[in-house]
Amino acid sequence: MVSYIEKVIQMNQFHTPNASRNQETRRPSFMAPVSPSAPRWPRPGGQVGSNGLPGFGSLFRTCTFTTVSASKKTAWAVAAAVFLPLTLAAPPAHADGKDEKVGKAVQDTQPKPPAVMSTVGGELLGRPGTQVRLGAGAPVLPKELSARSWIVADAENGQVLAAHNAHWPLAPASTLKMLFADTLLPKFPKTRNHLVTNRDLAGMGEGSSLVGVKEKQTYSVHDLWLGVFLRSGNDAVHVLTQMNNGLQQTVKDMNAQAAELQALDTKVVSPDGYDAPGQVSSAYDLTLIARSGMTKPDFREYAATVRAPFPGIQKPGEKKRETFEIQNTNRLLTGDFGVPPYQGIAGVKNGNTTHAGATFTGVAERNGRVLLVTVMNPSSKEQHAVYRETARLFDWGFAALGKVQPVGELVPPLSARTKSPAPDGTVGSAGGGNAPGQPVQAVAAGRSGGVGTALAVVGGALVLLAGAVFLVNRRWPSAVSAARRRDRGRGPEPESPRKPEAGSEQKPEPESPRKPEAGSERKPEAGSGRKPGSAQ
Repeated sequence: MVSYIEKVIQMNQFHTPNASRNQETRRPSFMAPVSPSAPRWPRPGGQVGSNGLPGFGSLFRTCTFTTVSASKKTAWAVAAAVFLPLTLAAPPAHADGKDEKVGKAVQDTQPKPPAVMSTVGGELLGRPGTQVRLGAGAPVLPKELSARSWIVADAENGQVLAAHNAHWPLAPASTLKMLFADTLLPKFPKTRNHLVTNRDLAGMGEGSSLVGVKEKQTYSVHDLWLGVFLRSGNDAVHVLTQMNNGLQQTVKDMNAQAAELQALDTKVVSPDGYDAPGQVSSAYDLTLIARSGMTKPDFREYAATVRAPFPGIQKPGEKKRETFEIQNTNRLLTGDFGVPPYQGIAGVKNGNTTHAGATFTGVAERNGRVLLVTVMNPSSKEQHAVYRETARLFDWGFAALGKVQPVGELVPPLSARTKSPAPDGTVGSAGGGNAPGQPVQAVAAGRSGGVGTALAVVGGALVLLAGAVFLVNRRWPSAVSAARRRDRGRGPEPESPRKPEAGSEQKPEPESPRKPEAGSERKPEAGSGRKPGSAQ
């Protein structure tokens, strides 16, 4: 075979112009070199061999032609030119199967939701995977969703429009500060001042997010809550915790409040949301907590504040204390590179730790309707994935209102079952700055654009919700219905929502005629680095 090729090459060489040959090796210029060349980057499809070609390190060895005759040089060159293209044309053996195995192995390493989860709010919410019941004309869910758990719910009537592993207990990060605020906000007047001591700031985890609270400095309770909501300051949380008789008492109070809200997936260990063994919550629970918090005017005000001055260090001899500006870390509220402010956003809280990943609960208003969305730990590599996925779910939720059957409900607090509304449709409260029945106009004062309008609508809706003791997702007592019609002036109340029935997910169902809903039409406003383990 070799001798035959040698004769063929000798004949061809007489008819090949010198100009078309590689002048260094006297091989035709169209031939690939077989001498060592510069190293190449690996190509997909196989392991790079010693000659830089994928998968061919054992087939072709480097040849320097120092011990081979001229005719054999040419013969080997032609053999390489003839057989190499055929070999390259063949697909690498088992490449697809190997890639599939690698992809499956990656999937197998991803955490799986528990096979059995809580059914608080409905049976479907306890099932793993995505739960949605599409009706006629309903939009399909966004494809770009990678979170381990998420939920979309109507803040007013409590209907859950769709959910994914809603009751999966996961690390909550700083979204747990919503429960901290919902528990402690009513306890201290905003005007109360506190002198910070060394003990107040002791025990903060490494890499904690801070607002800048300093020992031997005096801060008002209002200042501290700004630090909690805007900068997710663990230092502010620690000070308020000490004001509440310490860590053990605060953890006890928060767990009791979670039980009162029927947030039964939630277990508090560290009030600031810092990663701690056994500390978990769920998308469902965080949504319940946010819904409860947003019925309190102070909570709403802090959650919707974009930026505010914060006290600096009071220098001896100076009458006026310097301040510096702090900005909310909620990027759907403030915007960031690639993440515009979400139109109609009115809070609530974001979080991020090494163990929890990114977490977020938000509330937004559009055309008089208010939605709550919680997203926990997206696996997507896109920047600000937790905010992008939240925005997609908000868009879907507003488009799907009235076109989907609920898959569950946000349950009322336990105490709602024992309270009765007054004849005028109101519920007695303890008073103070967080009484749920107070007007919301002052909360939105001083804000312009979407945030102020959305906050006013959200506040109005949720104040009525609190006034009805969360019975909006049950049948309304006649006194409450009368008061609601009188306040909003929009006709008869709708029938109570039909409870979800077991059924397959994602199957369109016939759209039933919608009855008018109570409520008048209402018209609709950058992150720093994070060290491992910090709650943000």
